Amino acid sequence: METAAAAGVTAARREAVGAPTGKGSTVKVKEIMTSPVITVSEDTPVTDVAAKLRRNRISAVPVVDDSGAVVGLISEHDLLARKGGAAREVMTREVITASQETDVDEVRHLLVERRIRRVPVVDGGRLVGIVSRGDVVALLIVEWACQVCGQTERGPDAPPARCPTCNAPRENFVLQEPPPGT
Repeated sequence: METAAAAGVTAARREAVGAPTGKGSTVKVKEIMTSPVITVSEDTPVTDVAAKLRRNRISAVPVVDDSGAVVGLISEHDLLARKGGAAREVMTREVITASQETDVDEVRHLLVERRIRRVPVVDGGRLVGIVSRGDVVALLIVEWACQVCGQTERGPDAPPARCPTCNAPRENFVLQEPPPGT
């Protein structure tokens, strides 16, 4: 298992590829991750994995051990490309993970550069959430503006508790409509 930091996500690297550096970014993975996460065990039959993906309308599922640690990931591609009877036989074992405190910009970089579709979120070695491309894309359209100082913040469905610039409370934020064509 590889963490976001170990995957080469450094400020210098992001700047080199022209990606946002996260400076001024206040959105952390814990704010946009999906939790609880639908999971399977290593012993889950492949037919049950396929049924779970279809039933939940998801394209992949983390594989966890008895302690809740991520030991792999099974995607629709894995099910189509590999033969086996149980999750352990078809799962991808090299899984990049992030912590709850990882900047969303770092996860965005991983999704693009590594061409992956989701990043499991771990805390103390245990799976606590998952962030997909769709979760990050949703941030592109949600922007809040502080009516006191004009500071804008992108984030999940609710504005920040306080403005990072003027410390105004949440009530002073209004939802900004995205410009046409975005």
